[in-house]
Amino acid sequence: MPDRATVFTGIYNFRDLGGYPTGDGRTVAWRRLFRSDDLGRLTISDADRFAALGIRTVIDLRRPTEIAALGRIPEFTGVEYRNVHLVHQLWPLSDQVEVAERIDYLVDRYRDMSVEAGDGIGAALRLIAEADAAPVVVHCIAGKDRTGIVAALTLGLLGVDDETIVADYALTDAAERALRADQGKAPSPLPFAPPDAMRAFLTGLRARHGSVEAYVKSFGVTDEHVAAMRAHLLA
Repeated sequence: MPDRATVFTGIYNFRDLGGYPTGDGRTVAWRRLFRSDDLGRLTISDADRFAALGIRTVIDLRRPTEIAALGRIPEFTGVEYRNVHLVHQLWPLSDQVEVAERIDYLVDRYRDMSVEAGDGIGAALRLIAEADAAPVVVHCIAGKDRTGIVAALTLGLLGVDDETIVADYALTDAAERALRADQGKAPSPLPFAPPDAMRAFLTGLRARHGSVEAYVKSFGVTDEHVAAMRAHLLA
């Protein structure tokens, strides 16, 4: 089985979404769909390792102001770069001191994003559905929230069960610990990507819309897009 994570200089949350089983007995294909934190931190020392993945398209979910401040993926990668801005309100500051508070905060923010950023989420999913765009990587800054939602919805449309989606989301916790260690910071006392946050988001989404398919259809992701996604991302 291929390694899920690929470590680059200054990037800690890059991983392959391949290998996850679906309800119809297939699996998500390896080396077709990746998720990551900020790819603007790639360096020339990462060039060969990145090129070996064969990535054609980068979907950057960040705000234009974030890209201006932090930079985009370097030109040496030679990829097709697409900024699909997930437009949503800036998140209010919150002093969370308990795990339950953090979970509630994230669930509320994810619910808000699913409404406010629906057009961008739909655009990202339609691009992921294009076979010619693959292999594709989706990223934001930490690779947890915006990227986490798009990754979760993609896996859901592919037929991956919620508990597997939740487990993938939770892998970001280890990436955050590694980042903080390299920065000389103490580990966070609260989980960065608590599983119950993604679990509750998916449950709430289905309660409001009936299914992931019904939700994304409201933002222009048709049955044909979902079929195309499954055709090239499942093995």
